[in-house]
Amino acid sequence: MQESHLPFLRCPVSRTSLQLHIISKTKSPFGSAAGEIISEGILFAAADWFFPVIGGIPRLTVEAFHDYADFFRLYLPDYLPRRQQLEQKYPGLIAYVKRKNRKTRKTFSREWSLFNYQEDRTWEATREEMLNVFLKETDESADSLKGKMIFDAGCGNGLLDQLIAGKGAITVAMDLSNSIERAYQQNTQPGVFFIQGDVQFPPLDFCLFDIVHSSGVLHHTNNSELSFSCLEPCARSGGKLSVWLYHPRKNFLHNLFNRIRSITSKLPSGLQYFLLRSTFLPISYVIKRLKGNRQNKREMMIALLDWFSPEFRREHTPDEAAGWFAKRGYTSVKVTTTGLFGFSIIGRKG
Repeated sequence: MQESHLPFLRCPVSRTSLQLHIISKTKSPFGSAAGEIISEGILFAAADWFFPVIGGIPRLTVEAFHDYADFFRLYLPDYLPRRQQLEQKYPGLIAYVKRKNRKTRKTFSREWSLFNYQEDRTWEATREEMLNVFLKETDESADSLKGKMIFDAGCGNGLLDQLIAGKGAITVAMDLSNSIERAYQQNTQPGVFFIQGDVQFPPLDFCLFDIVHSSGVLHHTNNSELSFSCLEPCARSGGKLSVWLYHPRKNFLHNLFNRIRSITSKLPSGLQYFLLRSTFLPISYVIKRLKGNRQNKREMMIALLDWFSPEFRREHTPDEAAGWFAKRGYTSVKVTTTGLFGFSIIGRKG
């Protein structure tokens, strides 16, 4: 991160601004004009909470003080009393986030660790196709992105954020999983700012963004509408909120796979991976090749993990999602894309 990013950030719990203690800096890979990078630091909220900056990325999840204990033991002398204070004051909140995030974070960290940035496509789309899909989903054009503030909530491999920033947007890319680290390392655009965060506790200023975009994320949380309601305040008045969701299908194989995933999603992560790689992947490879699908094995494995591994995988109708927008005062609500597995829907904040 850079010091210029600090005004965007908020404590995900108290919603207060953050103070930065810098431990180390590095030169920006984008030249001296881009400013220095805060490679390690600590962000302090006005009340109790504290968060690390590690590897240039602010780690702004509620449970970060637990997850990065080794970092804090090294750089924060009073870490243990600070930790004990949080544990005593917020036991229910801490238990909630750790319970709902532990498996999801591990699942998507493994999934995106397989992605090869030089060779693989994202969901069978080239980079040009990815950008075009985003433009259709958000009802924008390449020219209209210039100068806009965009929040990508659940950025995965981060490639889309590079493409958006390449059109002149300022993009904040957030993910819960450790995939955020590879996304940051592979970034080629100075206009992208990566953070680790939780869609139910967005660590950003409210009413800030022209477009809040969350594709294929909310249905992988413990409560899709709750996650929607926590995310939507980040859109500014008159700004857009765009989400992509799975929809139900009247298809035997689809519903059979959902029954199978009700079992596989409960298995330990390592066993999931072994089972999918040794059984489902060979079958999927043969069937897709017979149908003319040219996905490579990594892309197929990522798709299998995305279906069969997540703890949560919900399906919603467009009417249901439209109700979420309407209840929160959004106007011009419409479905912008519909595909085999899901749909995108946008609304404008009143």
